[in-house]
Amino acid sequence: MTEIRETRLPSGLVVLTDPMAVVETTSIGVWVEAGTRHEPAAVNGVSHLLEHMAFKGTERRSARDIAEEMDAVGGHLNAYTARDHTAYYAKVLKEDVALALDIVADILQHSTMDAEELAREQTVVVQEIAQAIDTPDDIIFDHFQAAAFPDQPLGRPVLGSEKLVRAMTRDTVLDYMRSHYSASNMVLSAAGRVDHDQLVEAADKAFSALPAHRRSRTKPARYVGGEYREERDIEQVNLLLGFQGIDYRDDDYYAASVLSTLLGGGMSSRLFQEIREKRGLAYSIYSFTSSYAECGLFGVYAGCGEDEVAELVPVLCDEVTGVTGGIRPEELERARAQLKASILMSLESTSSRCELLARQKVIYGRPVPVAEVVAKVQAITAEDVVRVAKRLFSTVPTVAALGPLAKLESYDAIKGRLGI
Repeated sequence: MTEIRETRLPSGLVVLTDPMAVVETTSIGVWVEAGTRHEPAAVNGVSHLLEHMAFKGTERRSARDIAEEMDAVGGHLNAYTARDHTAYYAKVLKEDVALALDIVADILQHSTMDAEELAREQTVVVQEIAQAIDTPDDIIFDHFQAAAFPDQPLGRPVLGSEKLVRAMTRDTVLDYMRSHYSASNMVLSAAGRVDHDQLVEAADKAFSALPAHRRSRTKPARYVGGEYREERDIEQVNLLLGFQGIDYRDDDYYAASVLSTLLGGGMSSRLFQEIREKRGLAYSIYSFTSSYAECGLFGVYAGCGEDEVAELVPVLCDEVTGVTGGIRPEELERARAQLKASILMSLESTSSRCELLARQKVIYGRPVPVAEVVAKVQAITAEDVVRVAKRLFSTVPTVAALGPLAKLESYDAIKGRLGI
């Protein structure tokens, strides 16, 4: 078993490696503690626009050069923006790690943010926003987040709005980058065929232009809950029912994960069996957890027909509250087995291990051994799940719905069914 290693460079940049001797590839990336929740309201969406612009040319590479250099070695280069971080990552053959590192370091330190490129990319992002709006089972999650955390950075959309994105200037993007993209605000992670000492030496040189000793600041988020409804002439009602959830460091984090799996995490889950298999009320039905540094969300998504929603909501509320009355031993075993399998199967992917390593460092301040995580999942009891269900499902609910809503009962009626 290879050993995960960690080194902090003099600049403050953390370098983590997870060697895998039996693969031929390496995944490498930088996770930046800068996302939607770090943005002032006036520039909501700047993290995402910056992520796009990072690939649009540096002092020594054009946007085409970046694409061609990565394609020339058969590698993959990408990025994504989340509410609490932004990630830039690549997957390459083992002999091309130096190139991947150089490109990632280049785009994070020497992007030119050309004004003409910015104008083009603003149009691309506006099209991305329009596509999200036209995708009901996508945009409903933004409305859900906004209802749960109203008038707060954590409740704002990752993409921003067309008006705000169009208004951003080159200086807007560069100022945000200078404020948040610093060595102490980043983690460099690699998994696969990688030598730790060689990567540390190369990273020390490649990231020498990073500013140091700046940390992203955020105001603590406050879950509020509430309702969002949008009548739209489409075939399905897209419905989200949620509650105040669990933060990453909460002692109940793993119990909440088991609860979500048991309630709506697979084909044997209570929601899937009762709502889809037994009653045929929905094609898509599942539960999920979203965790952040100091708060979280627990939610259930359902996509159903206009007529079916009237029957679905009472059944959904009954299943949610029913968990607080107890669970069967076999349900608990299945849920724990699903989580354990998911954790262990992800270890076969260099990309998954690379991201896991970085996220654990950001969240917990250390890489967490797999055996420790599995042991925590396995230690969850039926009493733990019931206790956490009572804790979560007694909070003010969040309801978001989009579609033909004439037969969806009121927010107060749904609260009443939940006993709140």
